[in-house]
Amino acid sequence: HPIAQAVATGARDRTGTAHPAVQNFANLPGLGVQGVVEGHAVLVGREQLLAEWEIHLPEELARKKAAAEAAGRTAVVVAWDGEARAVLDVADAVKDTSAEAIARLRALGLTPLLLTGDNRAVAESVAAEVGIDRDDVYAQVMPEDKVDVVKRLQTQGRSVAMVGDGVNDAAALAQADLGLAMGTGTDAAIEASDLTLVRGDLRAAADAIRLSRKTLGTIRTNLFWAFAYNVAALPLAAAGLLNPMIAGAAMAFSSVFVVGNSLRLRGFRAAA
Repeated sequence: HPIAQAVATGARDRTGTAHPAVQNFANLPGLGVQGVVEGHAVLVGREQLLAEWEIHLPEELARKKAAAEAAGRTAVVVAWDGEARAVLDVADAVKDTSAEAIARLRALGLTPLLLTGDNRAVAESVAAEVGIDRDDVYAQVMPEDKVDVVKRLQTQGRSVAMVGDGVNDAAALAQADLGLAMGTGTDAAIEASDLTLVRGDLRAAADAIRLSRKTLGTIRTNLFWAFAYNVAALPLAAAGLLNPMIAGAAMAFSSVFVVGNSLRLRGFRAAA
């Protein structure tokens, strides 16, 4: 998980020591993680995770958490031995290509939505940066809530494509009409998706949709001419009005046309 990697890297850089071993580790989808480190029971994740253990943030930590979220950053709370001890302030940097990717999706006639487990301030900050409307932001959603959003859109008659890379996205990827997993994501997301994007770049999603539309258009063109040929030629052949040599040449030309039309897809290039 990118936030987990950032926290682990930051801790290692600050202490200069290897991480201690963790026993009884458990990943709690949408909440955080827990385990035992050097005899201490540790919780790391949302404030909701601590609340389930009847652990509450002291006033100073609650103030720091609120300040971090107001600044559009992700606040991760830490507790061990039954007491809240720290708030980790993580800045979620948006990729330089994300705004361009959203623009490309809009150019294809799609409506981008943002589903995230982060708080609303962080979500709206990211949405504004990449060009997603504020009304299309769903923040602080649990994994099952992401599935519910997808189902609700589908009941409205919409076709839903879901792009995700985490364990929390797997169920929504499976529910969507088209699930697109980032190749740099988790195995669970890749397994649940219909298509895996090798590049860890959201622009690849727009390229995949453009290619699929071109492919479908080619298939329809091939089917049209194949049926049109048969509809026109079969009655003439049955009535004896079509020379067999001409019919054979026309059949060969039909096959050449279908193959040639399909080969045009080799000229597809990802948008610059």
